[in-house]
Amino acid sequence: MINALTVDVEDWFQVTNFENVIRRDDWDACQSRVDINVRRILDLFAAQKVRATFFVLGWIAERHPLLVRTIRRYGHEISTHGYAHIQIQSQTREEFRQDVSRAIDILEDILGEKIIGYRAPSYSIIPDTMWAWELLADLGIRYDSSIFPIKHDRYGVAALPRFPFTIDLKDGRELTEFPLSTVRIFGRNIPFAGGGYLRLYPYWFVKWAVKRINRQGHPAIFYLHPWEIDPFQPRQKVHFLRRMRHYTNISATERKVRLLLQDFQFAPIQDVLNL
Repeated sequence: MINALTVDVEDWFQVTNFENVIRRDDWDACQSRVDINVRRILDLFAAQKVRATFFVLGWIAERHPLLVRTIRRYGHEISTHGYAHIQIQSQTREEFRQDVSRAIDILEDILGEKIIGYRAPSYSIIPDTMWAWELLADLGIRYDSSIFPIKHDRYGVAALPRFPFTIDLKDGRELTEFPLSTVRIFGRNIPFAGGGYLRLYPYWFVKWAVKRINRQGHPAIFYLHPWEIDPFQPRQKVHFLRRMRHYTNISATERKVRLLLQDFQFAPIQDVLNL
């Protein structure tokens, strides 16, 4: 079974956990570490001959066009993460459309090819923002990977399917959704497939969960942020829960990713979905 591997390309200071201590107006003044961290990830993937989908933030692409071209030259798929890493529920429909359109235009200008995939900042397609799917289709997006089928204080739609499904839109259009992977335990969807979940759980549990999903005939999907392999990033004084979500076991991320690449087969989303 071939699983999907993804990277959300954003810098350490752009995460939702720090939005109350680092203003967007101050991003340019922060120490950028995204270039060196992405290049480490590219080397890590290349060593295992693995290709992935990189959801690149428009703000990053605008300032690091060579990095975007390098990712593509390594054979990876480029998709969009929006422009300014603003959660959808904080935007009007027109603000959302402009944010994603701007990001797509930047990436397409850099690469000279069509962008067909999207992932929302902080997985912020939730029951109140499902209108975003129509606008994504209007912009030429063919698949989304923003749904986390869990209950969470920030994101999640536990009632939606756990595996790729088709969204029927107006005028007969369709959009494919690739939800973030969960494993069903005691009637609950348990997330494991990346980010803080990958850092928190022991590797044996993650491996068991992927095997269980694959035995059921479904691909898993993993996600990673460049800052998650960087234990030397500037530390921020934030609330305990935010600090735990961002920094817990950050020094173990790269080792666990290496194990995943050795134990399972991975490909970009467009290949897994045959788009």
